[in-house]
Amino acid sequence: MGLFSSKKSKNKYATVTSKSKLTVDVVDDNKWKKCNRCNEIIYNEDLKNNLNICPKCGNYFRLTAFERIELLIDEGTFVEEDMTLNSKDFLKFPNYEEKLESSREKSRMLDGIISGIGKINGIEVSMAAMEFNFMGGSMGSVVGEKVTRALERGVERKIPVVIVSSSGGARMQEGIVSLMQMAKTSGAVKRLNEAGMPFISVPVDPTTGGVTASFAMLGDINIAEPGALIGFAGPRVVKDTTGKELPEGFQTAEFVQEHGFLDFIVNRKELKDKVNLYIDLVMNIPVRA
Repeated sequence: MGLFSSKKSKNKYATVTSKSKLTVDVVDDNKWKKCNRCNEIIYNEDLKNNLNICPKCGNYFRLTAFERIELLIDEGTFVEEDMTLNSKDFLKFPNYEEKLESSREKSRMLDGIISGIGKINGIEVSMAAMEFNFMGGSMGSVVGEKVTRALERGVERKIPVVIVSSSGGARMQEGIVSLMQMAKTSGAVKRLNEAGMPFISVPVDPTTGGVTASFAMLGDINIAEPGALIGFAGPRVVKDTTGKELPEGFQTAEFVQEHGFLDFIVNRKELKDKVNLYIDLVMNIPVRA
């Protein structure tokens, strides 16, 4: 049985079924990938077997939303929710429909996030993972709604919530409606907090803009991977706006942690066990051997 189980959907972009193979090749049409840090040429299968980490220099390649779920959730326990929600071009923004269709074909998703219920080392959680390959992981009405519903499931079922963010920020094609998602998701985090359930936020490379400025930095515990880009405006925008040279490592996970916005930086291979540990600690569950 595969990692996912799911309710049936007639949607041709349905992302999960119990028979799905939900890992995506690092390069669709090639057998090799070049590391952009050390220039090592790596066989795709070797890269996948090493969780998309360069075996030579340790550089982190990005994971898809599917791979994020596969990394964190116990095999066969994930049931996707809200899988038929999809964005509409309600502002008639030029070329938006074409970009949506292209992103759906590229990512095999209806929009830039997958969410549902699963287990992490036996603990039931509400889980969501954003997909950067879908319009840069931008947050529009559907992404904001699915994040909110993931948080609300935590309240309703009295379970922890884990959200992996990867985003360029608000989706400009949806205008003010996109910006409204910042307040909407932040309000949902507050309701989860009031219900006494933990929110573990995992901003990964890259997490910027309105996602950083809302739910992604509101976790009871914020965890990132080494070297992840985390910030509001990108380094180039900040430099051009201020006219100043930026500090070394600006907006890396290490820089952000040093300045108090992250609690932990965790190696990808240890991420599942660390998330499990932090959930145990926040919920006062005795630590298991």
